[in-house]
Amino acid sequence: MRFIDAGAVHAALPFPHLIATLRQAFATPCQVPLRHTHAVEDRFTSLIMPAWTARHYGVKVINIAPGNAALGLPGLHASYLLHDAATGVPLALLDGDAITARRTVAASALAASYLAREDAQHLLVVGAGRLARLLPTAFAAVRTIRRVTVWARSAPQATALAARLREDGFDALAAHDLATACASADIVSCATLATAPVVQGAWLAPGSHLDLIGSFSPQMCEADDACFAGAGLWVDTAEALQKSGDLLGPLARGVVRAEDVRGTLSDLVTGAARGRSSEAERTVFKAVGTALEDLAAAVAVFEAEATRRP
Repeated sequence: MRFIDAGAVHAALPFPHLIATLRQAFATPCQVPLRHTHAVEDRFTSLIMPAWTARHYGVKVINIAPGNAALGLPGLHASYLLHDAATGVPLALLDGDAITARRTVAASALAASYLAREDAQHLLVVGAGRLARLLPTAFAAVRTIRRVTVWARSAPQATALAARLREDGFDALAAHDLATACASADIVSCATLATAPVVQGAWLAPGSHLDLIGSFSPQMCEADDACFAGAGLWVDTAEALQKSGDLLGPLARGVVRAEDVRGTLSDLVTGAARGRSSEAERTVFKAVGTALEDLAAAVAVFEAEATRRP
């Protein structure tokens, strides 16, 4: 069994390649049981996420600890174990943090390739964590991103991230007023662990695309009801309707109905569902993550590593 560290995972998954890999994965049969969620006392939440195809079986264990921010630690930690699906033999242990981060932002970029306007150029990143650093590069693989604005509850963190993005070659600045930043953005991508709405629908411009990454449990929420009212809504998988506080609240209040969801990522990539209907339509993509993405990314890394071995 091989151990593949974070550096190797990142190197093996450039975003154009990973987005294409996910596009194919969402059009290919894959068994994805519902994830198991366990509360480890009051310290953190652990998710166990299996998936398998005819060739590979993988399991991710991801631990979410919002309190880690006060300790100067990331809020998410994960490991990924890849097996041969025919024999059950372990093939590789991969850095799950890197797998999760790259596949998550790549899935958002894949959705944006169908839902964001073709001329979208201004990206607003809400949050300043591990995912936020990767979002501009991922979106730049599907749209011509000329300007990046960063907003976070911690202004120093937003300023620091904007500086790092400038080092990556982006025209990036930190925003002090989220409402103003939303009003001028073509794409708003939220990657937070918020438990109350951060973005308000009244701030969003007509024709904009809202990407919601953070709310992957019923207790979490990044967007208010107005973000969904009158907007086209897509999800990564149907599980989002059962797991995300962003959707459970509006569903319970009658703001949206389950049948209002236009489709999933599988529907978009196979053509079973259409993307945005007009330049003026406001679109929303809500993701909770799926083990299909983890498996596809892990297999891509494993195969890339195999070609480099003597």
